[in-house]
Amino acid sequence: MLEGYAADAAGFVLPLLRPGNLVLDVGRGEATLTLGTAAHPLRVLGVDADLARAAGARAAARRASVSTVDYLVAAPDLLPLPSSSVDIVYSHALLGELADPGAALTEFARVLRPGGTLAVSAADWSRARLRPKTANVDAALRGRHLLHRRSGGDPFAGRRVAEWVTRAGFYDVRSRTRYREGVGYQELARRVEAQLAAAVQTDEGARDQQLASAARSAWMWARGGSGDFAQCWTELLATR
Repeated sequence: MLEGYAADAAGFVLPLLRPGNLVLDVGRGEATLTLGTAAHPLRVLGVDADLARAAGARAAARRASVSTVDYLVAAPDLLPLPSSSVDIVYSHALLGELADPGAALTEFARVLRPGGTLAVSAADWSRARLRPKTANVDAALRGRHLLHRRSGGDPFAGRRVAEWVTRAGFYDVRSRTRYREGVGYQELARRVEAQLAAAVQTDEGARDQQLASAARSAWMWARGGSGDFAQCWTELLATR
């Protein structure tokens, strides 16, 4: 995830927490919500499809002496939980990575109790702030977005997430956009450069002139000057 995982990513969820809640934190494995709620008298279950990320999050919880959280490995559209068993489902930066975000949202609706809360955030790269935004930056990001789409995701998920949530049967959908700094401008350039360089080293990528051009632009961007980067997030709350 190139946009980074800001320490306050779960800030819009914390005011919703109540004693005794069971909260499901689905998706990226960084444990920001699960570790950030250590002082709250509630239970948090972190879910990630990647075994290594889930193991890393579990280890982080042990180091932080957080005993009210646990982690399991599962796909977001196939959660091993009973229906109507969870009070809050939280997911940061996941829906834009999925080929079928609707399937995951339908599963979130299944495990939420009636009246339960969905809290999701999704990035919108079309509104990301980059200064300076040169021709090389634009070209490199177009290549990056092309790879994102080819992997099945949507780099502009933030502008579609309310539609997805409504279609999945949620109501009282409330959303806001928020800019947050994650990785720095130069670090973003290096990550995009590395991603595109790896892509053009494959047989298919080597024949793709658009990717090759984007990789050259990313190389120039990464060796340019400093700048500023802030990602645009859509933070959304809805009721089951």
